Amino acid sequence: MSELYHNRILELAAGIPYVGRLSDAEGSVTKVSRVCGSVVHVDLKLDETGETVTEIAVDPKACALGQAATAILAEHAVGAPVSEIIAARDALKAMLKDGGPPPEGRFWELRHLEPVADYPPRHASTMLAFEAAVAAIEEALQKRAAAREAAE
Repeated sequence: MSELYHNRILELAAGIPYVGRLSDAEGSVTKVSRVCGSVVHVDLKLDETGETVTEIAVDPKACALGQAATAILAEHAVGAPVSEIIAARDALKAMLKDGGPPPEGRFWELRHLEPVADYPPRHASTMLAFEAAVAAIEEALQKRAAAREAAE
């Protein structure tokens, strides 16, 4: 179990950027792990095209693994294309559940969470931040589509 909580994981968990809430968030989602009770809330805003994250705020109440994943998300989400955040979520899930390779690109530090693959009860808390971010993106895009439809 000590391989899970190595120094870089603890450093990431202790240094989460953008902690808080966005009062004018377009997408705002809370995800909870039923296994351990970890909770991560993600607020975000997208650019005018809906293709890039422009602001993020996170509020994690999670174990060190969930906090480390949240730190990696928060550190690199601003300026990231929506498609890259979705791809990172999918790659993280594949790494944990299917033995896939670690995510690459701006979210490459998720590789530090690779040992979590051997501990299935820890998968859910590790995934929370990225699951919440993708759900917040989807919510923001749905709100925009509804607003466009109402305007027509």
